[in-house]
Amino acid sequence: MTDAMLQIEDLHVEVEGREILRGVNLTINKGEIHAIMGPNGSGKSTLAYVLTGRPGYEVTQGRVLYQGDDILDLAPDERAKKGIFLAFQYPTEVPGVSVVNFLRTAYNAVHPDEQKSAMAFRMYLQEKIDLLEIPTELVDRYVNQGFSGGEKKRNEILQMAVLGPQLAVMDETDSGLDIDALKHVSAGVNKLAGPDVGIVLITHYQRLLNYIRPHYVHVLMAGRIVKSGGFELAERLEAEGYAGIGKEMGLSEEDLAEVQDKEGAKV
Repeated sequence: MTDAMLQIEDLHVEVEGREILRGVNLTINKGEIHAIMGPNGSGKSTLAYVLTGRPGYEVTQGRVLYQGDDILDLAPDERAKKGIFLAFQYPTEVPGVSVVNFLRTAYNAVHPDEQKSAMAFRMYLQEKIDLLEIPTELVDRYVNQGFSGGEKKRNEILQMAVLGPQLAVMDETDSGLDIDALKHVSAGVNKLAGPDVGIVLITHYQRLLNYIRPHYVHVLMAGRIVKSGGFELAERLEAEGYAGIGKEMGLSEEDLAEVQDKEGAKV
């Protein structure tokens, strides 16, 4: 019996008529952590948004199977109910709505058969707060309003803990974090990882992977995965840059020039 949780097959995606993903193939099994690395504009965030159902992304070819079912026709809330979660690169502020009320609403929406009263949810939330070692007063503030970069990302991890997804897609969670915040956020992700959870880490840099060690690293360039490996691949990218990998994998001169322009790398 296969443990495959997510299967992406020959995925092509356009945004406003421009092809961004050009044939992505990827399989993620239960309990695995996969890192997707690539330069700006390579399609990393596009992949995250397509998996979670954000409007405006047109799939022109391919399939995305989650637990054996094609999910491309499902709305974002339907995917969330199936256990798919997205941690945003830039979490949105929600003035006037406290974190605790936001999280309870999200929990009840994602788990319609497990509705919790305000008191029961507060007890459940406190368990997650204690697990992640997050200041309790954070949940009484308005969602992300006046939050530091680290607080926003810790709030995302708290949301992940509360919702209990089976597939977590984390879009550049390390963006804008100093080293202390990065350690706190990474520790939270590691506590939530487990044999029944698949995690996709989208990042530019190796530093996140020093704290959340992936089972697999994939290089996404020119709209497709050009190379996969273990942690050593992330170390090589840090040392050589993306253009070196692109040249090795036979990217066109046009694609290589685009990588150099965006990342300042040397072929």
